[in-house]
Amino acid sequence: MKKYALALDLIDDAELIAEYENYHKKSWPEVTDSIISSGILKMEIFRISNRLFMLMETTEDFSFSRKQEMDQLNEKVQEWENLMWKFQQPLPFAKQGEKWILMDRIFELDSVKKKDKVSE
Repeated sequence: MKKYALALDLIDDAELIAEYENYHKKSWPEVTDSIISSGILKMEIFRISNRLFMLMETTEDFSFSRKQEMDQLNEKVQEWENLMWKFQQPLPFAKQGEKWILMDRIFELDSVKKKDKVSE
């Protein structure tokens, strides 16, 4: 299993943020089906102020490029993505049209592995 962390900002407006969260409380089934069929096993989105953090766990063969190709062919996913741009804004260093940006892991604590090494 692979794990990815991504970040994105929302427009800093309380009403828009509340509306964005409401959409995610009842996300469209076509969108969630697309997420699952691309190889994403688990996805969580966290928010602080207007900053979003997404954590994804995927199959070993998951590919962002394959996911993007699938999304381009799915009218409902395109409709969702266009709607979400009403609420989202790119991070200051994002490339043109770039939304979610992949984050680099800089630290990992795995207490299970640590316990295994201690018991050896």
